[in-house]
Amino acid sequence: MTLRLPSADGTLYAYEPKSAAGPTVHAGGPLTSRTVFSAAHVVADPYADVSADDPAAVDWDATLAFRRHLWRQGLGVAEAMDTAQRGMGLDWPGAAELIRRSAAEARAVGGRIAAGAGTDQLAAGTLAEIRAAYEEQLALVEDAGAQAILMASRALAATARGPEDYFTLYGHLLRQAREPVILHWLGPMFDPALTGYWGAADLDAATETFLQVVAAHPDKVDGIKISLLDADREIAVRRRLPAGVRCYTGDDFHYPELIAGDEEGFSHALLGIFDPLAPLAARAVRVLDTGDVRGFREVLDPTVELSRHLFQRPTRFYKTGVVFLAWLAGHQEHFAMVGGHQSSRSLPHLARAYELADGIGLFPDPERAAHRMRALLDVYGVPR
Repeated sequence: MTLRLPSADGTLYAYEPKSAAGPTVHAGGPLTSRTVFSAAHVVADPYADVSADDPAAVDWDATLAFRRHLWRQGLGVAEAMDTAQRGMGLDWPGAAELIRRSAAEARAVGGRIAAGAGTDQLAAGTLAEIRAAYEEQLALVEDAGAQAILMASRALAATARGPEDYFTLYGHLLRQAREPVILHWLGPMFDPALTGYWGAADLDAATETFLQVVAAHPDKVDGIKISLLDADREIAVRRRLPAGVRCYTGDDFHYPELIAGDEEGFSHALLGIFDPLAPLAARAVRVLDTGDVRGFREVLDPTVELSRHLFQRPTRFYKTGVVFLAWLAGHQEHFAMVGGHQSSRSLPHLARAYELADGIGLFPDPERAAHRMRALLDVYGVPR
């Protein structure tokens, strides 16, 4: 089969899909050299009669099946994060149900799970209301049996008067957390409403507040996740963490070198790109478990071009590419998203994502992926 794919300039070009099958599930013991979470997407119910303004209609069976796929690889699941369209189609009641169901499934199969606690039941509020919202979500996550990830709060970004408000609020939450949490700093490229988080638009000043929060409560912080797409800043922060506090990279542009590390340390991982890359990511880390850094990079480095493409600006719409690849790979039977976000990327963008994924051998069944790509091209009226 030859596909005619649209390029960014609107012209069509011929593409010959690969014929070799890509990576399949490789069950095995847990990963040992790094702790690796994949943030996971949700599968929409395509038959639900809902609009973009309605609560998300989720296909729970397919959503949980995808999480079992991640656990079989040896990866942990980071649940109800921005990859699951949190705040972009999935509201707090939907996220709460997702956390409960996924945590129960994790217990059933012995999978590792962490889940996001934020304040998205509020559009805005006072500091007291924001604290109460965080407390509600933190309690639900912990009661469900998941490790808590304290997510950045849009409401807090809008309300806080400066660094002291962050220091006080996070200190209160950390003191009452039952188990060590992961602190998440999500940059404005992922969510423009988080501009100026930690009380300053200047990243150096924000970094100091962030580190002060960690230093004041090292016993309650398992690790930090930085999603700023800035490898140098992550390395600098990583080197200043208290002993025993991990750095989980959230950098979908530089993850191979950050996970591989240097003479002074390395990052663990909590990444949205590991949703589509799960088999390759697991294979790479198993190579790293043997001490073979070069072999690790040989597996993972070729995936970076695809990741950079999916996460190109506007970065927050990367979820469309993630779900698109899940459909092509056969993890779901449709390309529909909660909130209608399957339309958030252009056809040329999706075509390039397909080509890059096919080029690195990502699809377990390349013929099925090609036929599904052909079906999408037909919908858009691309001539055969």
